[in-house]
Amino acid sequence: MTVRIAQTVEVQKFFEDAAGFTNDGGNARMKTVIHRVLNDTAKIIEDLQITPEEFWKAVNYLNELGARQEAGLVVAGLGIEHYLDMLMDAEDEEAGRTGGTPRTIEGPLYVAGAPLSKGEARLDDGNDAGTPLFMQGRVFDTDGKPLAGAIVDVWHANTGGTYSYFDPAQSEFNLRRRIETDAEGRYRFRSIVPSGYGCPPDGPTQQLLDQLGRHGQRPAHVHFFISAPGHRHLTTQINLDGDKYLHDDFAYATRDELIAKIDFFDDAERAKAHGVQGRFAEIEFDFTLQSTAEPKAQKRHERVRALEA
Repeated sequence: MTVRIAQTVEVQKFFEDAAGFTNDGGNARMKTVIHRVLNDTAKIIEDLQITPEEFWKAVNYLNELGARQEAGLVVAGLGIEHYLDMLMDAEDEEAGRTGGTPRTIEGPLYVAGAPLSKGEARLDDGNDAGTPLFMQGRVFDTDGKPLAGAIVDVWHANTGGTYSYFDPAQSEFNLRRRIETDAEGRYRFRSIVPSGYGCPPDGPTQQLLDQLGRHGQRPAHVHFFISAPGHRHLTTQINLDGDKYLHDDFAYATRDELIAKIDFFDDAERAKAHGVQGRFAEIEFDFTLQSTAEPKAQKRHERVRALEA
C-alpha cells in the first residue's frame, strides 16, 4: 500500500513556505518554479515509491555531475535540449514563422570571442595531422537574397574528439573562428575533418546512459551560430554524411536538412589549388535566415558560455 501525503493541507503549506510564498522577499518567478519542483518531486517519490536509498543515490549523482561539469551532456543525452528545439519549432509553426535553415542544439562547448575574419579563415593551427577540410557556402534570406556582412561563428572538435579551451593541449581558439560573409554572402574556411566522440566512459553521463541501455556517441559534426542584422539568430550544426552514428546521435541533434555531403579527393592538381598535398575533403553548405524586426530574436539565447561576459 502506497502512502500519499503530498496533497494534504499540512504538506502543501509546508511546500509553500519552503518555496518562499510566505515571505515578501526573493524572486516571484523562482518561487513559482521551485514550488512546482517540490510538488513534482513529491509526486515522483510517491508514484514510483522511491526509497530513501534511491533518493540519496540521486543526490550524490547530482554532486558527481557538477564535479565533472557534465550537466550539459546529461540534458543533451536525455533529449531535453532537443525537446527545447522541438518546442521552439512548434512555436514558430503556430506563429507562421516558416522557412530558413533548421535549428538544432548548441551543446555545452562554445567559447566566445573567437578571432573575426572577413570572407574566409583558417580554423586549425596546423598541429593536428587530420585530413584537410575546405568548406564554403553562402548565407541567404528566405527570398534567396545573399546576406553580406552576416557572421558565421563556427567551432568543432579535433581528430581526437576534443575541443580547444576544454582541452588544454590545444592552442587558444583552435578550430574556432568567426567569419563575416562577403558581398555575395559567401564564407570559406580551411580546417580539418572533425571526428565524432563519446561521453567520458567513466563519467556520470555515461553511467546514466548505461542504466538506460544507451550509448553516448555523437557523429562527426560542425557547430554554427549564424547572425545578421534584421534576421533571426540561428543556432545549428551540420552532421557529416556517412558517419556511423549519423542517425543514432545520443544528443538527438541530427536533422535531415542538416546532413552535409562531404567529398574526399586524392587529386594532386585539385589539392595543389588548395595549397595542400595528399588527401583532402570539401563541403559546400548554405544557410538561410528568417527576417525579423525583433531585436531579441536577432541575438542568441542567454546562457552561461565560456568567456562570454
